[in-house]
Amino acid sequence: MQRLQGSPPSVGSVVAVGIDQKALVQRLWDFCNVLRDDGLSYGDYVEQLTYLLFLKMADEQHELLGGERVVPIEHDWQSLLARSGAELENHYSMTLSELGAADNMLGVVFHKARNRIQTPAKLEQLIKDFIDKHEWLSYEADLKGEAYEGLIEKTAQEGARGAGQYFTSRALISAIVDVMQPQPGDRICDPACGTGGFFLGAYRSIIDRCTPLEPEHIAHLRSGGGAFTGWELADLPARLCAMNLLLHGIESPESDSPVHVDDALRADPGQRFDMVLTNPPFGSSASDSYEREDFWAVTRNKQLNFVQHVVSLLKVGGSAAVVVPDNVLFESGAGETIRRRLLHDCEVHTLLRLPTGIFYAQGVKANVLFFRRREGAEQAWTRELWVYDLRTNKHFTLKQNPLTRADLDDFVACYKPSELHKRQPSERFKRYSYGELMARDKVSLDLFWLRDDSLTDIDNLPPPAALVAEINEDLESALSEIRALTEALSPNSDAPTPAPR
Repeated sequence: MQRLQGSPPSVGSVVAVGIDQKALVQRLWDFCNVLRDDGLSYGDYVEQLTYLLFLKMADEQHELLGGERVVPIEHDWQSLLARSGAELENHYSMTLSELGAADNMLGVVFHKARNRIQTPAKLEQLIKDFIDKHEWLSYEADLKGEAYEGLIEKTAQEGARGAGQYFTSRALISAIVDVMQPQPGDRICDPACGTGGFFLGAYRSIIDRCTPLEPEHIAHLRSGGGAFTGWELADLPARLCAMNLLLHGIESPESDSPVHVDDALRADPGQRFDMVLTNPPFGSSASDSYEREDFWAVTRNKQLNFVQHVVSLLKVGGSAAVVVPDNVLFESGAGETIRRRLLHDCEVHTLLRLPTGIFYAQGVKANVLFFRRREGAEQAWTRELWVYDLRTNKHFTLKQNPLTRADLDDFVACYKPSELHKRQPSERFKRYSYGELMARDKVSLDLFWLRDDSLTDIDNLPPPAALVAEINEDLESALSEIRALTEALSPNSDAPTPAPR
């Protein structure tokens, strides 16, 4: 990735002399392993590294570059260096607690932060013998960012303890961003931003395609300029996202955080965006439904609510790419209402059927919906939907056969980002007219046409865990339909909002 021309002094301005950057990355991993021997998970290590790196970089910003003091002097990096042993441990714990009360980037990074390094000597070693020995602002954003991204990916691999639910395949993100083609002046939103993968992908795409940038675009893309806005419900991914943007040179310690720690579905934020890129959390239905005036239907299905929310977030003419599970494509009741309204009010032009084995939750069947919001009209905006099937007879695993960007090359080529009218059908790419979609039972978008060889090849069935996950997903979908039917038959229930015709 090219460096942003005119980037702030926090990226690459302090010159590091005689430091082997590859050795630094290796040492970061080595120290992680030392702490893992002490009972710390990758996730715990990345959290503690996040806190300490932020304090160290804020100190460098102030001491070396003359920037404003971001961290109060009584809790800054120098206050940690001045202490040892149990005193250092106590002071570090108090620092985390105090900084978490701030309402800016400090508050996002340190909200509910706790010290999980139980051995004072190892905490002191991490602070004084590792982090303090380097001028972190001297390293290119790519070096710091890639090392940090690598650690985040490790945490995603830790099963139930890991951050897999917040982590989207970087190959998939790259392909989505390549077809969406964000522009330097765009305001980009992810209402379920996790660790910030879509923000980083969009940023890299803009820098690679649009350099050199105009001064106003440089200001827009960096340090709270408004290019990126995200929501995240959980503290861990929110702080990882904020630190990820900081280490990649997109944000600086003194800027306001672009990440709001809140339930994105709770209310319409009132902001509108040029582009929404998101992979909302999968899982069972929420305990409560969201009754919002801007929603087409009331439902407890979180994924259906996210689809409605994304439409609300878009400016007229704005574009979205949303990862959705299969049940969004075929669920009845509120699901059918939402699909009808989506096809009518938006130009839904592309559906990518994703293979299994690319998410950390086994057996997840997901898709990417691509659409553009349009102004109100009597006639439906969707004219045709092109479906690319990357699932049938495709087999991926996270370790032995992971999805790569090359596996998505044909999809990107078929998509034709700036020439949708020149698309051509192929074995895996098929066109459906609006009339064909509306004629389908419940307006189901669960579209497939290729023969699945695994149905007759018993020697190549998915692993048992994946089969169980698929059965569980089917059962949850069935239960959801039963609940919808029960609510529809209840004498106290309101009839669903009728779809425009």
